[in-house]
Amino acid sequence: MAPRRAVAAFPYAVLLFLLLAVANAGLSGYFGTKSRYEEVNPHLVRDPLSLGPAAAGSRLPAACAPLQLRALVRHGTRYPTAGQIRRLGELHARLLRRRPAAAAAAAACPAAADLAAWQMWYEESLDGRLAPQGRRDMEHLARRLAARFPALFAARRRLALASSSKHRCLQSGAAFRRGLGPSLGLGSDEVEVEVNDSLMRFFDHCAKFVALVEENDAAMCQVDAFKEGPEMRKVLEKVASALCLPVEELNADLVQVAFLTCSYELAIKNVTSPWCSLFSEEDAKVLEYLNDLKQYWKRGYGYDINSRSSCILFQDIFQHLDKAVEESKSSKPISSPLIVQVGHAETLQPLLALMGFFKDDEPLRANNYVRQMHRKFRSGRIVPYAANLVFVLYHCDQVKTSKEEYQVQMLLNEKLMLFHHSNETISTYMDLKDYYKDILENCHFKEECELPKVNITAIDEL
Repeated sequence: MAPRRAVAAFPYAVLLFLLLAVANAGLSGYFGTKSRYEEVNPHLVRDPLSLGPAAAGSRLPAACAPLQLRALVRHGTRYPTAGQIRRLGELHARLLRRRPAAAAAAAACPAAADLAAWQMWYEESLDGRLAPQGRRDMEHLARRLAARFPALFAARRRLALASSSKHRCLQSGAAFRRGLGPSLGLGSDEVEVEVNDSLMRFFDHCAKFVALVEENDAAMCQVDAFKEGPEMRKVLEKVASALCLPVEELNADLVQVAFLTCSYELAIKNVTSPWCSLFSEEDAKVLEYLNDLKQYWKRGYGYDINSRSSCILFQDIFQHLDKAVEESKSSKPISSPLIVQVGHAETLQPLLALMGFFKDDEPLRANNYVRQMHRKFRSGRIVPYAANLVFVLYHCDQVKTSKEEYQVQMLLNEKLMLFHHSNETISTYMDLKDYYKDILENCHFKEECELPKVNITAIDEL
């Protein structure tokens, strides 16, 4: 009889694995800022060095040569923060305390039994550090960019590499350099990574943002309202039921930690976690919206200061582009042909908002979840792990007008972006500067970030 039971158990194990895999496949598109880079470039699952399908209409005129590449890169896949690990430990401890002793009780609550048996391997010391997968993210990205722009990444071209002071960003920068190997002729895999928090963490240096958004609980009122709303309540009740816990023992933050653990296990270890079994695709959409609400109100279009604080970075990009144009006109070598800077989702998201990308007609709010089902602002599509925004400046010969001599392309996550002013994937540099003239000339970081001197409430000011 024993062999028969073993044979019977085998299909069940296979079925469980397949069910988890199917569940994960339905969830992975909704992990927001904790999404794998492969979610926006699925071809990389098969071949991490593939450049993917060529975009229609992406060809430059034959006589254009790249002069400068500026890449703003989010760090690679990371471990959860200490706070997230503490909350996960709290939830897991509750399940352990309630672990049913009897087999019949375990059968009545299989999800709780499976998760109680799950090994809690995260330690607080991991606190947001770069995971091994994050190093691979950066090494592969470096190799793909070098393959896309071989002339710029050729030997003896100078690479300026900068990073935020966070360990995960410094390690990402070093991994990016390793990915290039000896191709730049720098003589060693070791590279100096300049710490530049004034550009990569501009938000920390913006007093108005810190006081009125970062440290102001009222600024996240839409996020808090959604946590208490009907959509989240439904998810909360469903998860409590699956875990055989009183609903009063759970809250939106704990449910979100369970969901993010599903995302971390996929991104870090490429496994389907038993935590994923708690959620359906509909649940995932609700939890994605919760994440996007936070990104929208804290880093996106929710408050003007979110994006205006990034004008210091935006202007620095154009100052380097200007310098490259001037050097080219003077027939001088380009002093900074390659500039790679590693920061955070919080670095890229405000900058993209400043430039007007992914803006919906209606703001994201707690009460318009259904109307926002097809929104542009989906953080997992914009700033997954290893997200990258690349500006490429070209010099073009055989042009009809002098204005066409210098042209620019922008790529987000290695896909060409359409410029707002032309709806094309390439723009003359002059047209691009004209379109953003107001930001380039009138957005002054010191003035934008100065706290108001009058005594008014934070929400009134925002």
